[in-house]
Amino acid sequence: MIRRIFIAFLACCLAILSAEASDMLVKQKPAIAQSATNKNVIVAMTTSIEDSGLLDDLVPAIEKKTGYTLKKVAVGTGQALVLAEKGEVDALFVNSPKAERKVLSGGAVINRHLVMHNDFVIVGPDADKAKIRGKKNAVEAFSLIAKNQALFISRGDDSGTNKLEKDLWKQANITPSGSWYQQTGSGMGQTLQIANQKLGYTLADRATYIFQKRNLSLPILVQGDKKLLNLYHVMEVNSQKFPRVNSAGAKAFINYVLSPEGQTIIAVHGKKEFKQPLFYVDAGKTEKDYGF
Repeated sequence: MIRRIFIAFLACCLAILSAEASDMLVKQKPAIAQSATNKNVIVAMTTSIEDSGLLDDLVPAIEKKTGYTLKKVAVGTGQALVLAEKGEVDALFVNSPKAERKVLSGGAVINRHLVMHNDFVIVGPDADKAKIRGKKNAVEAFSLIAKNQALFISRGDDSGTNKLEKDLWKQANITPSGSWYQQTGSGMGQTLQIANQKLGYTLADRATYIFQKRNLSLPILVQGDKKLLNLYHVMEVNSQKFPRVNSAGAKAFINYVLSPEGQTIIAVHGKKEFKQPLFYVDAGKTEKDYGF
């Protein structure tokens, strides 16, 4: 009798354990299924990629070729990197190498590749109160802007452009402040429009400037300094660290922009309309090719 009771008790315990194990498997399956079937890929990217019109050409081609729907999050590079560190996006397309390397070393992102480049320019009013026109040294130009307290419009959004701007002020041993220094907290396109309205100086990526030039009265005053090189990288958010990341979608996105087809779309963007490319392609190259 006692033996029968013991066997019945053991059978009951096994049934409970089996049910719990089964429940755990059921709970795990949706995450696995989502990873395998999720056809949306979330890409955080710097605003200049959108403001330059490149996405209008690139997104339809990516979606057609890969079968994934690209969900873009256009923010400053600093914000994009924060999203990556939280595992809230699948991939990045950004332009602040120093900040990117820090996040890469922390393990939040992997599979980082150089895609393309252009450069930054300093634009400003034709009257040029700061007398920077034709200068070849960006730090010297910033020093003259500050010395003359000429109106400078900063993005102030922790973007790649803003990070470079702050670095240039630092190299000039200047902490910009006062009424002559204003921050928009906005993307490149809007910041250019504000600088144009107020007849101020600003730092801009060349692609966005060219794309919006027809609506601007601000000429390029400083260009050509090596410090103004603008490198764009793509990278995948680490699915080992963030299991819900759509790793397959991120890989498909990265592979496409690095493919001959993707690189051709980037290389020809703007040529017909503006008679010059807005970006120069770099698949297969690294920062070392540019001395970094």
